[in-house]
Amino acid sequence: MLVSTPSPIILSDPQAEIFRSKARFRVACCGRRFGKTHLAVAMALKKALEAPGRVVWFVAPSYRQAEQIAWKILQRLIPPGNRAKKDETDLRVEFLNGSIIALRGADNFDSLRGVGLDGVVMDEYADMAPEAWSEVIRPALSDRQGWALFIGTPKGFNAFHVLWTQAHILDGWEAFQFTTLQGGRVPPEEIETARAELDPRTFRQEYEASFESMSGLVYCNFNRKVHIREDLKDTGGTILTGLDFNITPMSAVIGSRVGDQFHIWDEISQPNSNTQRMADELKRRFPDRKINVYPDPSGNSRKTSAGIGQTDFAILRAAGFRVIAPPKAPNVTERVNEVNALFENAKGEQRLFIHKRCQKLIHCLEGLTYREGTDEPDKRLGLDHLPDALGYAVHSEFPLVSRKVTCKELRL
Repeated sequence: MLVSTPSPIILSDPQAEIFRSKARFRVACCGRRFGKTHLAVAMALKKALEAPGRVVWFVAPSYRQAEQIAWKILQRLIPPGNRAKKDETDLRVEFLNGSIIALRGADNFDSLRGVGLDGVVMDEYADMAPEAWSEVIRPALSDRQGWALFIGTPKGFNAFHVLWTQAHILDGWEAFQFTTLQGGRVPPEEIETARAELDPRTFRQEYEASFESMSGLVYCNFNRKVHIREDLKDTGGTILTGLDFNITPMSAVIGSRVGDQFHIWDEISQPNSNTQRMADELKRRFPDRKINVYPDPSGNSRKTSAGIGQTDFAILRAAGFRVIAPPKAPNVTERVNEVNALFENAKGEQRLFIHKRCQKLIHCLEGLTYREGTDEPDKRLGLDHLPDALGYAVHSEFPLVSRKVTCKELRL
């Protein structure tokens, strides 16, 4: 395909499919050396040159990366006679029609506030903090109804996977997935050489653009193909609610016991919250229902609603809930083992299932890893709160007799 600019830019058929899309927001998951940056710069140029006064950004994980991967390509693809001014220090090009393309880094995304944008490319989005998009870039597109292209190679089930999944169902969004081979830039024999050299998970991720479980996963027995279901529902009996008292977010998982299975069919994640607000929300959603709450045992003395002057447990009991918790918090490893065993035990039995609407819980289960060299979940990732809430409920309702469980190797 030839991109219609004053100077022709050649795209492969898969690149052209992304380029031609009419969606305002496009999420492209591609294998290594697909030609992602070439496509992204071509799209930025097309949009900047087709109307005057446009502001288009190319955002990489860092400013340095933006310079390394896109600046030379941009200079090479600019049609002759269209450039009015180039700023090598600010990585910014102004065109004769008054439009601007600027390269930026997402590593200090707060510094990007305050600019209105007509369009943006988010390159290697899997390596960015999702707040760069939600808190800074997305609002910058609003007054001009700007477009966005997210492009990258998978890196586990992180924010890029969440965005790519949502793009399949949201109006105005479109998702794409292409392998390295489909990009046409790497010969088949080179790809076969890589297949022989790399482990299967890495090859699938890097060359086949497949979202894969990361190594060191805490909840290693969770498998979205097995444990995510759409038929789970409130059975009308006692509601079981696991609760984590972290203030931001205050987190709850909500489900039912069905025979010897645990079905999670809803979740609550409240930023800047407290125990009273969570209790009020549970009562609002489920009026006149019997609710068992399984909280962090520390809530028997802690006061996350200090203004009321009551402990967390007292607030929950005053709301009419039955509070069930051991005298002291279970060992973290023990709690993780119990959740993994409920997902799948040594006999291959699966007894814990999650409704697909619980997207935040699913994201946390697929992304939470251990800190390197330790057996402690990496809380720096911010993915531990909803799984902790799940673990408190599982510990009380489905405790392990044997405290050891083996994580099976997953091929997703």
